[in-house]
Amino acid sequence: MRFSAEDLLAALLEAPPLPTVQAPRESRGLYGLVDHHGDLRYIGSTSSADQTFYQRIHQRHRTGSEGMSHYFSQMYNTGRMWRDRKDPTTKADGDLAKALRNGFIADHCRAIWLPLPDTLDIARLEAEVLSMAPDHAIAWNRRKMHSYDEPVDLVEATLRRLGWGPQELAAIERQRLRFLAAKVGPAAGPITRLVKVPAPEAAAIRQARVAPFPKGPFRFFALDVETANNDRGSICQIGVACVRPDNSIETWMTYVDPQVDRWVFTYLHGINARTVQGAPTFAEVLPVLQEALHGGIVYQHSGFDRSAMAAACGNSSLPVPQWVWRDSVHVARAAWPELRGKGGHGLANLKQHLGLMFEHHDAGEDARAAAEVVLRAEGVQPVAAPGLVQASGDPNMDAEDCDLIDDGDDFAIPMREAGAAAMPSPQGPAQHVSRHIGMVEITQGNIDHSHIYLRSFFEKFPTDAIGGSNRASAAPREIAVDWGGDAVVMTDLDGAKRFFRKRSWIREFFERNDAKPGESVLVEQLGPYSYRVSMSRGAK
Repeated sequence: MRFSAEDLLAALLEAPPLPTVQAPRESRGLYGLVDHHGDLRYIGSTSSADQTFYQRIHQRHRTGSEGMSHYFSQMYNTGRMWRDRKDPTTKADGDLAKALRNGFIADHCRAIWLPLPDTLDIARLEAEVLSMAPDHAIAWNRRKMHSYDEPVDLVEATLRRLGWGPQELAAIERQRLRFLAAKVGPAAGPITRLVKVPAPEAAAIRQARVAPFPKGPFRFFALDVETANNDRGSICQIGVACVRPDNSIETWMTYVDPQVDRWVFTYLHGINARTVQGAPTFAEVLPVLQEALHGGIVYQHSGFDRSAMAAACGNSSLPVPQWVWRDSVHVARAAWPELRGKGGHGLANLKQHLGLMFEHHDAGEDARAAAEVVLRAEGVQPVAAPGLVQASGDPNMDAEDCDLIDDGDDFAIPMREAGAAAMPSPQGPAQHVSRHIGMVEITQGNIDHSHIYLRSFFEKFPTDAIGGSNRASAAPREIAVDWGGDAVVMTDLDGAKRFFRKRSWIREFFERNDAKPGESVLVEQLGPYSYRVSMSRGAK
């Protein structure tokens, strides 16, 4: 049997998570740790032929000492489950906190495992798998993610199962207070009790923490957001660049508490639950932006930021601001068409091409960069060129309905009509010239598991059709896939595994084409959100 790193990674990403106590006691190989949200966060291997999955996962990662290479213990060393193992004065309380943590992990966390023959070089395979694993799946590896905030409801469930009495509950409450004191630091003084501030007063306090917005007049604004996870409404940072009549830029930024437990993109922007502790909520920030941006032109760099603002408004049951939106990507395309197919017009490539100085994935920095792109483009040609996206006032029109396909398109794409579904037209794809966007060699693992890897050209798909690792975090848009069957498939893309989320058609696609390992699949773009998948015999 062939054990390729690519097939092993696919198997890890698709394996059903199971309780740690079910880990095999007689085998070893590769394994993964799954957090209380059900997300794969760590990939590792048994360290020696003498250590089984059960010993490594259930007895080490779950019950080992925090601060060492025992990742379950480290990631849930928080709240009532926290202890300082080096503090002998709190040992009795700390031991109870650790026992609670062990029970919590057994109840609410999971693991996956792939038994491998001892004759294989498991350490080498592990290194190869880690080199191609998606960031979310190895967020715990090498301490790239902070410990979680206490999942209070789940801890309560474990406490009910344990049946602890007043003495044990008092001990873990003391540990929670010690955890808070350690988290805040000695300068804040001892924490003696929790004070629950009434909701109106708490809102007023946080509202007062919203940074004052610069005073105008301004020619236009550029807005950028960062999000905590795949929910576009989970905004954790907002930046606005304000361009004055003399073209000077003043930047406003605020962190936002998205009030979520899942932090998927901390590795990208560095923001986590601790960063936003005490920050205002989106509902408290929005009135400041409503007043400041009313009547102004607001640029975004791609359609993401406007859709994120709309999603956050939906999460908070607030009306969506009717700002005049434009897209600096379209401005850049008109000003520097030579970048098509040469890195495109994303901020990272424009940074290099224009010599911009900013820190990518910081909302304030990215907003300033988008504003600078518009200013630089004004020096090339008038910015009121075709392709700018402006809010029409029509509630059925979404800015992204007007977005062009990402850079590198070498065929003309008409704008989609408002409300049109992302389907090929009744006349079929002949109205567009198909564009080759990628080719991938299929493996036996692809055939066995009914998936097609899109990793080498994944960035060529529209970002709003890329979702998270499960159906609950599906993308807001779907693409149409013509695979030669009786009906076109509508699906979004799994951003973690980097393949089509809906896969039931792929088995029939392989069977119809008598696909064999080593043959290639061709992916072509037929139009906006419309693709064709076919076999390319003998191609590499």
